[in-house]
Amino acid sequence: MLPNKVKVVGIEYKVIEKDVVEINGNLNYSGGCFHREAEIQVRKDASKDRKEQIFIHELVHAILNEAGYDNHEEEMVERFGIVLHQVLKDNDLQFINKHKHLSTP
Repeated sequence: MLPNKVKVVGIEYKVIEKDVVEINGNLNYSGGCFHREAEIQVRKDASKDRKEQIFIHELVHAILNEAGYDNHEEEMVERFGIVLHQVLKDNDLQFINKHKHLSTP
């Protein structure tokens, strides 16, 4: 299940599953990252794994945008997104939140 929102350097992006993702009049997209609206859109009809991959791909676009990169080489974003998705699936990386509530001596 995808999150409803995700923060990228303090900017809260809404995550929305839609029947159609439209970019520049083209309806043939699986997902989209709309920086001005702080919104990530993912097609509803994709499988669970594919939705996760699309979400991570669009999250990479959001990260690059918030880091100040205007040009996003689509091939690099696609490859990085696929690898990041697999890393997140294969590992329990909740170590940051697990230690959040611990007090230090």
